[in-house]
Amino acid sequence: MKDTSLSPPLEIERKYLIPYPDTAMLEKLPGCVRLDISQTYLKDGAGRARKSVSREGCVYTHTVKRRISELVREETEREISQEEYLALLRDADPNYRAITKTRFRIPYRGHIFEIDIFPFWQDRAVAEVELSHEDEEIAFPQWLNIINEVTFDPGYKNTELARIK
Repeated sequence: MKDTSLSPPLEIERKYLIPYPDTAMLEKLPGCVRLDISQTYLKDGAGRARKSVSREGCVYTHTVKRRISELVREETEREISQEEYLALLRDADPNYRAITKTRFRIPYRGHIFEIDIFPFWQDRAVAEVELSHEDEEIAFPQWLNIINEVTFDPGYKNTELARIK
């Protein structure tokens, strides 16, 4: 859940490594939304451009994040047109490849769990949950098998997964 005050919205999220999930089971969970996402990191810290495709259609967004602490970031996100998206892609940072993933957004006890499946992993995935404050308790669904928390492991950040080495 994002802060809606006049200051930039805050993103507070925890991230967990999980075994590769049964995607058919995920899609049958109440309220599940599947998104096919492509995101491109932009030059000079200009954020990222994202294309998200679901059954409802396609949405383009431009997002800029600024780290406040290990757990909290300011996040400014706005929906953009396809033309703006394509223009932003011309400013793609050459140090990062576009990253694709399939995301399953599943509501559970007041939270939205986002399960991200990347095409380069066949054995694991990542689960994220956004919080309204850093110390918020999380009720985990029974179907979510957590291997370990990777919130503070830079190797599991999307920017690191996209980095060209």
